[in-house]
Amino acid sequence: MELAPTLKSQTIQNRMREVGINPNYWYPVAWADELQPGKIIPVVIWQQAVAVYRDQNLQLHALEDACPHKGVALHEGKVQDDHLVCRYHGWKFNGDGHCVHIPYLPKEQKLPCAQAVSYPVQEKYNIVWVFPGDKELAEDTPLPDVPEYDHPDWLAILIPDNFQGHFSICNENTMDVFHGFLHQNLQGWFDPVLLNLRQNQNSVKVEYRVSYQGWITKFLGLSEQGNQVTTRTICIKYDYPHYQSCLDGVSSIYLIRLPVGMTETKSFSLLFLKVGLPKWILKQIKPQLSQMIWRFLFKKFLDQDVEMVESEQRTYLANPGRRYVEINPAIIALQRLIVGQYEDFMQQSRKLLNHNHRKGEQSSVVTRGISSELTSENP
Repeated sequence: MELAPTLKSQTIQNRMREVGINPNYWYPVAWADELQPGKIIPVVIWQQAVAVYRDQNLQLHALEDACPHKGVALHEGKVQDDHLVCRYHGWKFNGDGHCVHIPYLPKEQKLPCAQAVSYPVQEKYNIVWVFPGDKELAEDTPLPDVPEYDHPDWLAILIPDNFQGHFSICNENTMDVFHGFLHQNLQGWFDPVLLNLRQNQNSVKVEYRVSYQGWITKFLGLSEQGNQVTTRTICIKYDYPHYQSCLDGVSSIYLIRLPVGMTETKSFSLLFLKVGLPKWILKQIKPQLSQMIWRFLFKKFLDQDVEMVESEQRTYLANPGRRYVEINPAIIALQRLIVGQYEDFMQQSRKLLNHNHRKGEQSSVVTRGISSELTSENP
């Protein structure tokens, strides 16, 4: 659906800062190269604690971070072969979460029915991904497509970050090209114009025209002379729950978000640049060059964004009833999409809970969490 790219006043829905996620997507939890064999890391995906580990055969596993015996955090245990051993009593669980050994139980005695919830997990683009929703949907749910990854013409820059803010605030910051005013001391973009806006049930796509001037313009290959004004088009696409932003074939960034909880969001993002160096030189200095560009250039932009996101979150928490006005229709479209995804998932969850209740079946971790959300909703 194409929307009018007209700037006009609209009131922001405060409930945006309270909505949850649709868990039926892949979410990033760690950089893959940091998860070595035998290592366990604790992660949180929208208030759900998960223990992720790599076994001695290099396979990844993800279990609910709670031993079904006493509830002790499983990430405090250890990895034996392809099993996860609880630190408290030594109960051993396989990658599917089934208890396969209790050290003090006689061998002839049957093991109790104790199982930790397991989650689909995979690695791609040097990122570990976990699917916290309905397992049956995981295989048919694609990861973001990143064609620049491992392409020799592109320099990849890994961007980790942590925001003390609701994921909707972080996403609005990315969609809002008009905040270039914030970065003016860093020679950021200026004179933004919203050109096109499209939205459907799963995505929002926006095009802005922006101008650049200064040494960054020359560095990025936007112009041969840094002192001249260069006008380009930025295309931003939000495919729930992640972003892709492209600048006229010069750069591309994938903002891959992990909503941790109501006031915390992590990012595992990939920035790609075309650098005017011979490929054989670029290949030798890629890691060092990536670190330098990130540390001395783009981190400064991100630090300013983090400051604004966290300021917005603090103000909201201090007065959740305060009303705000927005004039960018791309932000309103984004809010509509985020609320729609959450409401669609909650509706499906209600049906599942009612179905399980009628059949007398126990709910999964996801539906148990949704059940608590349903009981806490306003009537």
